[in-house]
Amino acid sequence: MDHDSDEIDRELLVIRCRRGERAAFEELIRAWERRLFVFIRKLVSDEEEAWQILQEVWLQVLRGIAGLRDPRRLPVWLYQVARNTVMSHYRREYARAGRLDVDVPGEPDSGGGFDDAELVHHGLTRLALPDREVLTLYFLNDLSIAETAEVLGIPPGTVKSRLYRAKRALRDAIGPEGGSHD
Repeated sequence: MDHDSDEIDRELLVIRCRRGERAAFEELIRAWERRLFVFIRKLVSDEEEAWQILQEVWLQVLRGIAGLRDPRRLPVWLYQVARNTVMSHYRREYARAGRLDVDVPGEPDSGGGFDDAELVHHGLTRLALPDREVLTLYFLNDLSIAETAEVLGIPPGTVKSRLYRAKRALRDAIGPEGGSHD
């Protein structure tokens, strides 16, 4: 079996974490904290809430890493844990408030094209949660269609159709500020 060095490093890191090595878990956090926070932040409007959710994610990871049978699945597994934790957060909020409000109000910055990262990120905040999830996982976190499907628990064909719909919704959310709609 031919592994690249990143894959081997990932497998060793997971094995070390399973064995309870504190340094390994700290290394895992350093390697993944920013990526997971950015993912969570795309799904949660409040930064403080996102940090709290990330802490819950790390607790879940600490408790569950022993059950990760295939270390090559670490990225998908981490995003699944993060997504499930966010969904649990929303279920608790929904039960408390009686509604689900995930959109962030705000004015987009003027100027820039569709490739303007700030404008795209603002546009993402205006999308429904399923659209934000699929765009964030696929484009911002560089997961494949299959990996995105696994994280979301849906078939790959559904990911493709959600991506198509979500890209259109993002263009509409950005509006004329985003430049060409071609």
